[in-house]
Amino acid sequence: MKRFGRWRSFLIFLSIIGPGLITANIDNDAGGIATYSIAGAHFGYSMLWTLIPMTIALVVVQEMSARMGAVTGKGLADLIRENYGIKITFWLMVFLFITDMGNTAAEFAGWAASTGIFGISKYIAVPIGAVFIWLIVVKGSYRMFEKIFLFVCAVYLVYIPSAVMAKPDWKAVAVNTVVPAFHFSSAYVVTLIGVIGTTITPWMQFYLQSAVVEKGIRKDQYWASRLDVIIGCIMTDVVALFIVVACAATLFKAGIHINGADDAAKALAPMAGKYASILFAFGLANASLFSGSILPLATAYYICEGMGWEAGVNKTFKEAPQFMWLYTLLIAAGAIIILIPKAPLIPIMWISQVFNGVMLPFVLIFMLMLINKESLMEKYVNSRTFNWIAWATTVIMIALTLAFLVTLFF
Repeated sequence: MKRFGRWRSFLIFLSIIGPGLITANIDNDAGGIATYSIAGAHFGYSMLWTLIPMTIALVVVQEMSARMGAVTGKGLADLIRENYGIKITFWLMVFLFITDMGNTAAEFAGWAASTGIFGISKYIAVPIGAVFIWLIVVKGSYRMFEKIFLFVCAVYLVYIPSAVMAKPDWKAVAVNTVVPAFHFSSAYVVTLIGVIGTTITPWMQFYLQSAVVEKGIRKDQYWASRLDVIIGCIMTDVVALFIVVACAATLFKAGIHINGADDAAKALAPMAGKYASILFAFGLANASLFSGSILPLATAYYICEGMGWEAGVNKTFKEAPQFMWLYTLLIAAGAIIILIPKAPLIPIMWISQVFNGVMLPFVLIFMLMLINKESLMEKYVNSRTFNWIAWATTVIMIALTLAFLVTLFF
């Protein structure tokens, strides 16, 4: 009987896995890979210590989103509108929409930069990529969409051999991962905000909760969703660690400064070998196209939920016109921005991550107020430990944002 129970639990987990793993891995999108590459190339191993507390914070924040979705059966934007009114929801949606427009353009910037390494013009690669990811969502089903992106998650593992080929100092990696280091310079603070902003993003919370709701995960299946979240969060930050290590072991050691992930891929070739460079570039292409689909999807989800419109991948243009047109608009606008001649691809990717860091505290405050409402969450409200970690993450993000503004203007 015990063996039967274990098999049953395992099968339940396999049926639930998806939203947490996919959402966490989107962390390592084009802007994220660019940010981690810059962190490694400019500051060596000195930012690795941030990954452990960020993984803990990411698990806590993502777990709250999944829990709210499973318990309430509603998306985050839906809950904000119902509990705090349409006016507050509207303005939150406006600012997040602007941020995500930059994020979507950043994904296409990463796609253009990565395919450019392989000699493909952005005027060919970007339209093909845009049409491909549009068709996956608009013409597919949620089940097909999830299967494709679960496979794509595995491709992120190419960064591990890429880092190993760079022959890093593993002792220095271990020490810097557990021993904090901080530099009081504007460049370090801005990079730190970017690293945190790309690890825990505002739109992720909306997408994860919406995905849990659309998949129909119930309260009694929540344990499996929680495990899905934990595995995804650990995987994404392990990949981030290897990206930083690859650049620190080669570019930082050689004193080479870069502007983004494509620069890192090119610069790795003479120092870590051609195959390390190819793997790095392939990982960037995969991440860009993957996130280029998920990010506008998340935006369409939360805006439609916030405004009370129909939303869902399983719905048609006729059933959910606002949802489908928003998704289409974001993909088209993101692609068009990158197709503008001499568009500043790297600054677009970099700035989008900093904006994520600025907007995150506002989203976290709403999440914390909602998840601690007993009338909404019943016995599933936050524990004291979860509240401490989540509030600490919020306060730290506000402090880092203020520090960034101080270094920017003074």
